[in-house]
Amino acid sequence: MHTVLPFLLAMIAAVVLLEMWAQKLKIAYPILLVVAGLLVSFVPALPRVRINPDLIFFIFLPPLLFEASWTISFKEMKKWWRIICSFAFLVVLFTALSVAIVANHFIPGFTMALGFLLGGIVSPPDAVSTGAITKFVRIPKTTSTILEGESLLNDASSLIIFRFALVAVGTGQFIWQDAAGSFLWMVIGGAGIGLLLAWIFVQAHKRLPTNASSDIALTLVEPYLMYWVAEQCHCSGVLAVVSGGLFMSARRLVFLNSASRIASYNVWQSLVFILNGVVFLIIGLELPEIVEGLQEKGIPLKSAIGYGLLVTAVLIVVRIISSYIALIATYIFRPSVAPRARSRRRTLLMPLLLGWTGMRGVVSLASALAIPIVLDDGAEFPQRNLILFITFVAILLTLLIQGLTLPYFIRRSRLFDDFNNANLEASTRQEMKKGLKTHVYQFLKGKYENELNHHVGLEKFFKQWEERAKATEDNWITEKTKIIFVELLESQRKYLTELNKDPGIDEEIIRQQLFQIDLEEERLKIITSA
Repeated sequence: MHTVLPFLLAMIAAVVLLEMWAQKLKIAYPILLVVAGLLVSFVPALPRVRINPDLIFFIFLPPLLFEASWTISFKEMKKWWRIICSFAFLVVLFTALSVAIVANHFIPGFTMALGFLLGGIVSPPDAVSTGAITKFVRIPKTTSTILEGESLLNDASSLIIFRFALVAVGTGQFIWQDAAGSFLWMVIGGAGIGLLLAWIFVQAHKRLPTNASSDIALTLVEPYLMYWVAEQCHCSGVLAVVSGGLFMSARRLVFLNSASRIASYNVWQSLVFILNGVVFLIIGLELPEIVEGLQEKGIPLKSAIGYGLLVTAVLIVVRIISSYIALIATYIFRPSVAPRARSRRRTLLMPLLLGWTGMRGVVSLASALAIPIVLDDGAEFPQRNLILFITFVAILLTLLIQGLTLPYFIRRSRLFDDFNNANLEASTRQEMKKGLKTHVYQFLKGKYENELNHHVGLEKFFKQWEERAKATEDNWITEKTKIIFVELLESQRKYLTELNKDPGIDEEIIRQQLFQIDLEEERLKIITSA
């Protein structure tokens, strides 16, 4: 314990330092973390990182999925649900099937069940890697929404494939009728349990006398509880966390106060950053042990690398083909929402770039490490080390090849040169603030017109409410103005919530303004308590 703990603390410090370096180099930090982990793994006398396969999912996945479901815009997901669902379910299934066929045909000793197991592991692209890479280039909100929505749902579909493949490997048979029933129960039961528990958690936050610290503590426990309960009921724990997280995210203004929302944002940002960073480091640190396992089984390293290259090529090609199929299907069945580019060249490049975003990462590693060492009958799990090695190669190559070249391709293709995201956001913010000013004026005039005409403090507040953050003195805040101020802030929240129903408004801008309102409310509390 005294040896491992300093090593884990050093890993967290390394994650922070490498992220800073990645920012300076303007490359995605997962790339540096994987390479650093690989290099550090060759340092002698370092403790080996070993994680219990039964705990890998439970430790990392629930908080990562829960945080992702809170940050994504459900409104934006609804706009593009067809293409998101096609990539999250159909493309994942197509990828797993393609990997299974290729593995069964070209890798000795790989049955179709093992091929599907490998396919389920490597099929989901990693949202963290994609997000870290695309933040250095301008991409439309539509594209980022599709990528975020896909990554949120494809984890569930790939892990369902992974689970059924594990059963098939362990039992040696696969009954389609039973699998179909189990699949429906996993999907419906998982989503239902997640929604039910989320509703209970919302009621608990609303009715219990919680503060910011206890609210944050509860949100840290909730994803784990959703996942555990669903798994105990033989449902999809991933879908439970995702559905429950989306439900709670849409109601955050109802059951969390401004202090809890502000504090939880910072806590969850740091927690998810550390978890992701540690996992990417583990990817590199695991390689020597995986290679030793291959040598024990007499599998030549050269052959294993060849298998990894083959599977990686299948992943890249299948995703690109799927992107073009999705574009064609959209033009045929939904031409009104098909992307419009200024030239045929750009139209043809869009699916290629979307297909090039398929970097693998956290979920693939977690799935591979979760493969049991032995089967239920005590026999050794077949090809476990080779599956781990192929997964590592796929993660490493997609991060290095696609991750390093994606920003270059976006700039070189000039696909989004005519997309001015900054101007669009500035225009939306200007319109939103103009609407807020009008709303504030009407609110004050309609409810407090008499007080405004006879109270110097309220008149000052009314005229200078936008400048209050810059004020050098706050002695105009009285008990009466505080009550009106809090009412005003709540009224602004309601206005923004209604404004968010407009499909043309970017929800991220609404959330940023709501965060500013939360900060204003907390500032008021500090002023009045001083």
